[in-house]
Amino acid sequence: MTLGSKRKTPPGVQLLRRIRGRNWSPKTFRYVILLITFIAYACYHASRKPSSIVKSVLHPEPSSTKPPPQAHIINERPWPLGNVFVKEEADANNESKGWEPFNGKGGTSRLGEIDVAFLACYSIGMYVAGHLGDSLDLRLFLTWGMIGSGFFVGLFGMGYFWNVHAFWFFLAMQMAAGLFQATGWPSVVAVVGNWFGKRKRGLIMGIWNAHTSVGNICGSLIAAGVLQYGWGWSFIAPGFVMSLGGVLVYLFLAAYPEDVGFPDINSNSGKFIKRNRDIEEEEESVEADVERECEGSGFRYENKRSVGLLQACMIPGVIPFALCLFFSKLVAYTFLYWLPFYLSQTTIGGEYMSVKTAGNLSTLFDVGGIVGGILAGYISDKFKARATTAATFMYAAIPAMLVYHSYGGVSQTVNIVLMMVAGLFVNGPYALITTAVSADLGTHKSLQGDSRALATVTAIIDGTGSAGAALGPLLTGFLSTLGWEAVFYMLVVGALCAGLLLTRLVIAEIREKLGYVDEAAASEPLLNDIR
Repeated sequence: MTLGSKRKTPPGVQLLRRIRGRNWSPKTFRYVILLITFIAYACYHASRKPSSIVKSVLHPEPSSTKPPPQAHIINERPWPLGNVFVKEEADANNESKGWEPFNGKGGTSRLGEIDVAFLACYSIGMYVAGHLGDSLDLRLFLTWGMIGSGFFVGLFGMGYFWNVHAFWFFLAMQMAAGLFQATGWPSVVAVVGNWFGKRKRGLIMGIWNAHTSVGNICGSLIAAGVLQYGWGWSFIAPGFVMSLGGVLVYLFLAAYPEDVGFPDINSNSGKFIKRNRDIEEEEESVEADVERECEGSGFRYENKRSVGLLQACMIPGVIPFALCLFFSKLVAYTFLYWLPFYLSQTTIGGEYMSVKTAGNLSTLFDVGGIVGGILAGYISDKFKARATTAATFMYAAIPAMLVYHSYGGVSQTVNIVLMMVAGLFVNGPYALITTAVSADLGTHKSLQGDSRALATVTAIIDGTGSAGAALGPLLTGFLSTLGWEAVFYMLVVGALCAGLLLTRLVIAEIREKLGYVDEAAASEPLLNDIR
């Protein structure tokens, strides 16, 4: 199959070509790819934050409730019998009484169950989405994933306006949203891997991976900002932004260099293969010229086959890093889903803070995460030691979390500093494994360049990690009833397991640095085929 009959150029890129009269350079396309995928995955994470922000509204602490204001019954019947939206709350007591079915004795457990429903479907869907991402057009796959996810996140919020109190409704919306969310991570990592080689991949992806924390911050601010108008808006607003992000991806994301008239990149150098003939600026000329060049040089663009899950699992390093990410995401996602609730239910400087303030304050954990992701990427590039860097960060996260729990209530300033330090060490290895490590393994030399495995490997690693991400919030829902000390002990055990699972790869990296590695051991770890 020739290049011209492959995927279509994004319509937005076609329009810009006609307006400008020429094509962008490969360097410009790379900047655009980084920006669009950054925005896309920031939207994914922003749409995951509302449930953590509204937890204290759905299940308020009985001791901290305020006297209920006068009730105003506006719409006793849910949509479609009543109005789709109501300007006033259906019951002004909702904010202090919570929202059935989450305001009862087992409210925290139910909140944990909808979190695990979302993340379990996300984890299961990841394995399927990764294989599909290597087989289908990533641009269209990502577009429909974002629009579908935004739709179901918005439907969860509509339960507020429709006066829905059935637990199965909220559970079903979270499960559907989780399946669509699974399209995101394998797709964006594969797109970036298609455009960038391995040189300085850790640093580039460490900076790029800030989209996770930026999305968390934006999602928290949006959800907390509209909370005063009713908790339903905290879901509808991020869901709408998510759908708009899908439209942006459809219009402008060139998932492969071939889609815009460039040959594939050399994965060893990260540079585009030069041809004898200059590529014409008009779209038709570009594709025709590249096709003629390929045929003249004996090169024929073929649609690379996607590897199976079992074959991808056999790539050296995939299983250890996948298991490490299981515990790493268990820790990270417990903070993601429960930190605002924890802040609103504990005293800081002798006072309780409002739900909105707790949501805003929790964003500083992700500010530390941005620094941690960049720092982990830079260190792993400099020392060419992905496993050692990830393990070191996980071990350092243990005292950071214990100190935060013990002294975070001294004052707001101390809480902020300790929270950012904990975010740095918790999110650092999580960011490194889900980006640079996944991309390294997805282009591992054992594939011999004849397979497309980026999305599949990313899905295996992040899918396994997402199982841990589902377990952490679920356990927190139960353990929090015993006290927050039990939750932090769980986080410490998770971080310790994450570090220990990389022990074999860490030893291999150290032996390699010291010059004691033999040929068999050298082929095992890894991933550091950066040279």
